[in-house]
Amino acid sequence: MGIFNKIKKGLLKTKNSMIKKLEKVVNSFTKIDEELFEQLEEIMIMSDVGVETSIKICEVLRKKIKEYGVTDPAEIMGLLHEVVSEMMGDDIELDLSTTPSVILVIGVNGSGKTTTIGKMCRNFKEDGKKVLVAAADTFRAAAIDQLEVWTERAGVDIIKHAEGSDPAAVIFDAIAAAKARKCDVLVCDTAGRLHNKKNLMDELAKINRIIETQAEGCAKEILLVLDATTGQNAVNQARLFREVANITGIVLTKLDGTAKGGIVISIKNELDIPVKLIGVGEQIDDLQPFDSKSFVTALFEKPDASEEEDDE
Repeated sequence: MGIFNKIKKGLLKTKNSMIKKLEKVVNSFTKIDEELFEQLEEIMIMSDVGVETSIKICEVLRKKIKEYGVTDPAEIMGLLHEVVSEMMGDDIELDLSTTPSVILVIGVNGSGKTTTIGKMCRNFKEDGKKVLVAAADTFRAAAIDQLEVWTERAGVDIIKHAEGSDPAAVIFDAIAAAKARKCDVLVCDTAGRLHNKKNLMDELAKINRIIETQAEGCAKEILLVLDATTGQNAVNQARLFREVANITGIVLTKLDGTAKGGIVISIKNELDIPVKLIGVGEQIDDLQPFDSKSFVTALFEKPDASEEEDDE
């Protein structure tokens, strides 16, 4: 299955929930009035697009309707497609421009952080890159063991210390090993103790200092892993993590298991943090680079016969 088809299939629940409801409302009106906008706004809010983003979409939609002189409600879905496309903007890829490039992966327990690292490593290896993983989530029971299982599946090496070790020491050793082994990418797991923000902030600051001194000049990504099924809670998590880390991108997991895919739009509009990778399945190759154009097209495209059957 191609990347577009995986995204399309992964967004089916969101499409069947949000887009079909929007279409139903639009088709029930014979004229464009304030009641129509109120209903559109309500559906988007209920679909986890978020209050702020839903209001903005409707504001831009009003301007386009006025600008184009549109009077038929049937034309609104096409305009909505246009508004969301413009809001999503251009994609920003992972920066892997140096050898090694360093990726810090952060996120709360249960967000899919460990599996994301495993899938990411597998993708890098498939691209011919030499990858090393640093097991710097040293406080959560079994975190190192779980990560080791995934690195074995991906066929990449891991640097680990004993449980309870200093995470910064693991990163220090991993950077030295990545340089010595001429690795292309160093992927670092980190703890996600967001409930204790002060500790997490101190820990990430220490890790960042190690990277700045030991991997000076290396490309660095700080990726936040969010669980799409948690909807607006994921957006709130991103706000909190942004207070403790300079997040360069978001990995949105479990997009195939939720009708809350609208949070992708919310993240872009409210936080202006690019979504760089999305998880659209359980398989090791189901982590895909995010393509905003494919995302919006998959969301608004008319369903084919098989999709209609799936919905039934």
